[in-house]
Amino acid sequence: MSEAAPRPIDRHLFAGFLRQHRGAAVAVAGWSLLEAVPALASGLLVAAALDRGFLAGRPAEGFFWIGLLGAAMVFRALMTRTLTPWLGRIVEPLRDDLVTAVAAGAVQRAAAGARDTAGAGVARLTVQVETVRSLVSALLRSARQLGVSLVMAFVGLAALSAPVAALTLPPVLLTLLLCVPRLRVLARRQRRQLRAEERLTGVAGETFDGIRDVVACGARDRVADDLYARITDHRDAVRAVARTASANTLLVSLGSHLPLLVLLLASPRLLDSGALSVGELLGATSYLVSGVAPALRSLVAVLGSWGVQLATVIRQLSRSTREARPGPTGVQDAALPPRTPQSPQPPRPPRPPRTPSSPDLSLVNVVYAYGPGAAPVIDGLSLDIPAGSHLTVVGPSGAGKSTLTTLLAGMAGPDSGRLTLGGVPATEVDRAWLHRAVTLIPQEAYVFTGTVRDNLRYLRPQARDTDILASATAVGARTLVDRLGGLDAPVGLDGPPLSSGERQLVALARAHLSPASIVLLDEACCHLDPAAEERAERAFADRGTTLVVVAHRISSALRAPRVLVLDGARTAVGTPAQLLDSSPLYADLVGHWVSAGTP
Repeated sequence: MSEAAPRPIDRHLFAGFLRQHRGAAVAVAGWSLLEAVPALASGLLVAAALDRGFLAGRPAEGFFWIGLLGAAMVFRALMTRTLTPWLGRIVEPLRDDLVTAVAAGAVQRAAAGARDTAGAGVARLTVQVETVRSLVSALLRSARQLGVSLVMAFVGLAALSAPVAALTLPPVLLTLLLCVPRLRVLARRQRRQLRAEERLTGVAGETFDGIRDVVACGARDRVADDLYARITDHRDAVRAVARTASANTLLVSLGSHLPLLVLLLASPRLLDSGALSVGELLGATSYLVSGVAPALRSLVAVLGSWGVQLATVIRQLSRSTREARPGPTGVQDAALPPRTPQSPQPPRPPRPPRTPSSPDLSLVNVVYAYGPGAAPVIDGLSLDIPAGSHLTVVGPSGAGKSTLTTLLAGMAGPDSGRLTLGGVPATEVDRAWLHRAVTLIPQEAYVFTGTVRDNLRYLRPQARDTDILASATAVGARTLVDRLGGLDAPVGLDGPPLSSGERQLVALARAHLSPASIVLLDEACCHLDPAAEERAERAFADRGTTLVVVAHRISSALRAPRVLVLDGARTAVGTPAQLLDSSPLYADLVGHWVSAGTP
């Protein structure tokens, strides 16, 4: 395992974290003991106020001991205030370590070939990590204080009266022992709830991301049923946790009153034998009523909710990071067959990035799927897109049109086959050249907060105003620029709201002004009218750009020199006239659009 590999999220990570922050941990422990002084001294001071003061006929001395008790409470508040910043020095760095471990685990899972659902990864990195931070903070504030106070209360009770401590300690220990199995049940149900939450987040994210495809394929009922099943599973898991937590609360509530009941039953004999004075009885009662009972109830309740939830979340996060731990080769050892030991081979030096000589695009038997066991979205596609050519891509929803533009933009690599730019394999292309030469405009265009000029020259910062206005005019955005108030007009959060079509005009003008020699329009004109769409596409074609258009209207295909019909095994490429005869799917698409009255 390399030194850069993340540690799994388990007790070893926390042990290492505490070693690194030993000073803060020691300070928290020390201030916690001082904070618990009132819990230690309260019963002793009450007993002294009665036995030495009020019952002895010395009320002034009684008030003195009561005053010391009040001073101890003030001292406790000061210690809590001093302690709080030290808790922050533990909680915040711990959150940073968890984010690092989870993010590194996600990257290593991806490097090992595991394609996790984005929703589950987001749930780990946001909801679950923030849950750990909040729970650790809450436990350090509450459980730490309650636990120390409970121990100190029994220490004070033993100092006040050893027989009373011997009588009341067993019921407390019995309550704690009975709660341990219940906490394990609660932990199992908490883990089920977290798994249900991850599954629900993943399914919901995939559903909402692909809602257009769901509607287009008529799969609304099936997807709704699947989503409802996940919601029901999550609801049942939450209810199971609530039932178990309620039972634990009832058990602890009964157990916390047992010590006081035992003391009341034994007090007549202890008073008659002289083993306990009236003041000591009241002091012991004070320990049990104001110290032991509430601390026990609160401590078990906190551990049964926050503590169990923390352990569950950490176990869930630990499972994801353990799955991502790399072996010597950088992938999961469990996924590899046993190998015969061989002499170590020197690593091959990485090939230097190469700059293509032209913006030609070529695909040979390209295959791409969204998971190791998933059916390929693009299967064996071979296609040449010469520099300066114009290609329109059509096909049913889910055929892989947007996936193709993602591959051509270098945002993903094929699972197999060969994708080259200017004869250079896509994996070897210089990334700086790729970012300058290729521009992908998705359906949802983005407008930055700033001026119109800032937005249009974002990909070409040194562009002159005349060039900016020329590109805006070419794609049909000049009227919009003038209406907004010119190049210095604010847009984005500081400007007027723009419609979806206006945002697309801004993105199209930005791409036209850029130095890109390859432009990919993934339904980038879908919010424009047909005439505006035609004008924008012709502007890129006249520019001499290698243009790939994912068609929103069939008119884009009818005016293109070449059309690619994506549909699995029925994929075809040719001129619009050729495809009408050779591709039944293309003919059906043309007939559908024409019969629908689409220009």
